[in-house]
Amino acid sequence: QVQLVESGGGLVQAGGSLRLSCAASGLTSRNYVMAWFRQAPGKERDLVATINWSGGSTYYADSVKGRFSISRDNAKNTVYLQMNSLKPEDTAVYYCAAKRAYVSNMEYWGKGTLVTVSA
Repeated sequence: QVQLVESGGGLVQAGGSLRLSCAASGLTSRNYVMAWFRQAPGKERDLVATINWSGGSTYYADSVKGRFSISRDNAKNTVYLQMNSLKPEDTAVYYCAAKRAYVSNMEYWGKGTLVTVSA
């Protein structure tokens, strides 16, 4: 059974930083793409960043480029999202997700962690 557990959310002032973690268990194959999504109040869930198994390929939404960084530690089965220069518009519930590389849509989701950025 696959489980993704996010941690690291909280309240931070604008301009501050947070690091989110996603601990994964039950992934039976190495060939998984990991991702972070976020959903702000009243809005749809949006993709923030993705990373492939080796960490050599990453993707970032335009809104977070240059401020956020996704990384993974496969020995610890953990994916991170380093968030710097946070803005109030980054306030959202952040979700970790995973899928096999050859599958179109995300297959597994965490329950989310809330990030609140105050002005």
